[in-house]
Amino acid sequence: MLAAPATILSAAVTILTAIVLYYTMVVVGRTRKTHNIWPPAMSGHADVDRALRVQGNTVEQVVIFLPLLWVATLYFHGWIPAALGLVWCIGRVLYAIGYMKEASKRGPGFAIASIATMALLVLSIWGVAVSWMAANAS
Repeated sequence: MLAAPATILSAAVTILTAIVLYYTMVVVGRTRKTHNIWPPAMSGHADVDRALRVQGNTVEQVVIFLPLLWVATLYFHGWIPAALGLVWCIGRVLYAIGYMKEASKRGPGFAIASIATMALLVLSIWGVAVSWMAANAS
């Protein structure tokens, strides 16, 4: 089961997700350094505020995304959950790039990631429901 192609693909997406999270952390650090805003300060320049919001929102979203990715991977099967995970990662990077340019430009990336999350929710519910019915069929 752990060596199944779909599971390996979702594992790769999970690693990519960690890289996206790490990227947001690096952006915060670089932006703080550029503007001489050191912890514990959480504001002082709009660039720092935007970087912190990108990081915070990405962490908020990953808490929803990762469980759905793995439930969909385990119960829906196939490559679709991993593909949606890749779309989520792309959406989060676009969100970060847009938000860092100007807060009003974060929408497309947010929408892409949100649609991927909602699709994973649907696949998760579907997969668990089908598995439950199969396990309880008499």
